[in-house]
Amino acid sequence: MSLIDSHCHLNYEGLVERQDEVLANARARGVTGMLNISTRQSEWDDIIATAERHDDVWATIGVHPHEADNHPDLGVEALVEAAQHPKVIAIGECGLDYYYDKSDRGAQKERFGAHIEAAQRTGLPLVVHTRDAEKDTAEILARAVEEGSVRGVLHCFTSSQWLADEALKFGFYISLSGIVTFKNAKELQDTAKTIPDDRFLVETDSPFLAPVPNRGKTCEPAFVADTAAFVAELRGESLEEVKAKSTANFFRLFDKASA
Repeated sequence: MSLIDSHCHLNYEGLVERQDEVLANARARGVTGMLNISTRQSEWDDIIATAERHDDVWATIGVHPHEADNHPDLGVEALVEAAQHPKVIAIGECGLDYYYDKSDRGAQKERFGAHIEAAQRTGLPLVVHTRDAEKDTAEILARAVEEGSVRGVLHCFTSSQWLADEALKFGFYISLSGIVTFKNAKELQDTAKTIPDDRFLVETDSPFLAPVPNRGKTCEPAFVADTAAFVAELRGESLEEVKAKSTANFFRLFDKASA
């Protein structure tokens, strides 16, 4: 049965040095696909090259909100042009992060807007990062949905039930990372139970956030199997059901991967 890691950073330190081993480990655990996420423009070529080398790896192009100040000239055209590559299946990760405030909030909103317009023009989904910015994230996405077709996923979801409900109302998906397995994640676990069968994904966000029972290790895509097993128990479903549903959801959202 197929299982997809819908968000990983294969070109980050901790994974890139042993990338072939990391991919082999994932395949051995039944992971049949990985979405390799970019966070700054300088990474795009390497992210895409990794996807070109492996049939079971896809790529995104985007700029993380932490990097907004470092990309003042990032425009819609650059995103649209890079998104033409056949292995690029999404725009992002992009969004807002007011927890660390590593970039000016105005700059974050401007870059987020560029990503949204690129998604609308290309028809590709957005991979959205949001932390401590629920109201602004919801308002921006609500406007985007009203203005024109936009779809996507709130990745590594750790926000409130309210934002989950808003995202679902917009037609977005919600992705669960290893955080859902943590002992102190009771509120997130309660939210995870409410996500409809056709709207949830699973991910690692590796090399970060290794799930139980891998805490303290460098996270890698293989560990998405542990998160999926936890989510299955949490939702009262079999592991095979969670694998089947999350995989179907992945290919429904990232439909360019199926083409």
